[in-house]
This record gives sequence, structure tokens and C-alpha cells, in this order.
Amino acid sequence: MRYVEAVMWKQVTLVGVGLLGGSIGLAVRRRHLAGRVVGLVRREASVAECRRLRVVDEATLDEVAALEQADLIILGTPVRQMRTLAQRLAPHVRRGAVVTDVGSVKGSLVKDLEEVFAARRAHFVGSHPMAGGEQTGPSAARVDLFEGARCVLTPTGRTSRRALARVKKFWEALGCRTMQMPPEAHDCLVARASHLPHVAAAVLAWLVLSPEASPQQAVLCATGFRDTTRVASGSPEMWRDIAMENSKFLGEALDDFIKQLQEFQRLMERQDSEELLNFFEQAKKRRDQWLAAMAVSPSPE
Repeated sequence: MRYVEAVMWKQVTLVGVGLLGGSIGLAVRRRHLAGRVVGLVRREASVAECRRLRVVDEATLDEVAALEQADLIILGTPVRQMRTLAQRLAPHVRRGAVVTDVGSVKGSLVKDLEEVFAARRAHFVGSHPMAGGEQTGPSAARVDLFEGARCVLTPTGRTSRRALARVKKFWEALGCRTMQMPPEAHDCLVARASHLPHVAAAVLAWLVLSPEASPQQAVLCATGFRDTTRVASGSPEMWRDIAMENSKFLGEALDDFIKQLQEFQRLMERQDSEELLNFFEQAKKRRDQWLAAMAVSPSPE
């Protein structure tokens, strides 16, 4: 990836410096995309940690100091905190500033944040970089986290075209392949591609590793179980918020998933060897085709 040499922003402020925020800070600093990167954090210990890890140029608990000179603000908190947080921060946001986020659910959140920041003559553009991991905190941050990742932008009819173009350019400068879709379309698709797999992994971990299970159960959980349940080690707070914010579309995805499990159960009960084989063959084929397509897929406009 060729780094963008010109400074794109005078100051980027990261509201929340965890895995994603820390990785953004590292990448922005490495690529010289901002004159200054500031992290707004909640605890004094986080200030020291951010300084030690050098994920930002400056970390602070002072909201006014963090925001008053920022021309790009990135919200990196759990999604259910963003509305209240935006209302509290908005009075300190400068006129003309661009605000975006890294939230996994858009829906009504985009509409709410657009209204909050429009009242301050700032511009909100919804973003969702499809990157991350099960580890949390700035110590898990990686400078290359966004290389090759999809980033979905969710503009609406009131989104500033100029702000949208600048946010798109920003994510692409970090290595992302961007695409655009309406907020609700995003939530429907991500419910199946991201939220449902996490719930499935969490249910497996909850069930199989139950304290009521035989002590030998955990010993027999090998690499297949480890790989399938990896994402269950993610932030419980973040995933609780996602489940609540995207309950409609995640609920629909769960209904379909349960129906498919029940169909599989019926095949076993009937001892339908041919259909069971077909099921596994089709699942393998679909995943193999998806992997191949992802390896060669061009960046969508």
C-alpha cells in the first residue's frame, strides 16, 4: 500500500482509544495523515497507556481540549453510548468539522448523530470498518489492521457530499476498500455476516464450557472449537450493545439460523446419508468460493 504523503487533516481526535481507535492512531501517524492525533479517554490510566504505546500524539481526559481544534473526530465507543456522548461533546465541536464512527450498527443511530452534529454546523458520516479482533484495548492495536479491510460508509439524503468524499479518502488512505449503502441495508447484511457468527460462537462457548459439564469436556476441545469460538473472547459490553441496537435484523438472522439447524437435525433423525453429505458439500463449496472471491475482489466504488 502506497502511503499518502500529504497531511489530510490538521487534527484527528479519537473518542475512545481501544483496539480500533489505537489502530487508527497508529496508522494515521505512520502515514502522516494528520498534523496531530489526540485521544480522548475516560481514565487517567488510559492517558499513560496511550502515551507509552504511542498510539496518539496526545491523550487527555479534557473534552474541550481534545475537540476544539479537531477537524476530524472519530467515535470509537460502544454504540449505545454514542447518542449521549455526542450530545455532550457537540457543543465543543468546531463548525465545519467532520465526525464519523466505527460502530457496527447504523440504523437510527446515523439519523440521531446527524441531527446532533448538524445543530453545531458539523457533518456526520457513518462508517464501519470491517476489521478488529477478539483482543481489546490499545495494547492490541496494529498499524496494519485496516489493510485490505472493507469499510462501509452509510450516507443518507442529508449527508454532505464533500464530507463523505473526505471520509472515504481517509479510510482508503488507511488501506480500506470502501463501499456505500443505506444504514438499514448495512444493518441487515452485517447482522448475518458479523453479528450472527458472534452469537453462535458465544452460545457454543457458553454451552460446551459450562461449569456443569464434565471436567473432561474442556480437555477435548481442540483447534476446531478454538477457531470456531475465537470471537467469543471479544468485548462483552460492545456485543451487548450491538445485540440491543440491531435486535430486529439479528433476530431475523437467528430465526433463519435456528430453522437451518432444525432441518439439519431432521436429516440426522431420518439418517439421510445422501442429504447430509450434500449439506456438508454445499457448505464447503460456498465457503471455498467466497474465500476465492475475496482474494481477487476489486475495491467497490
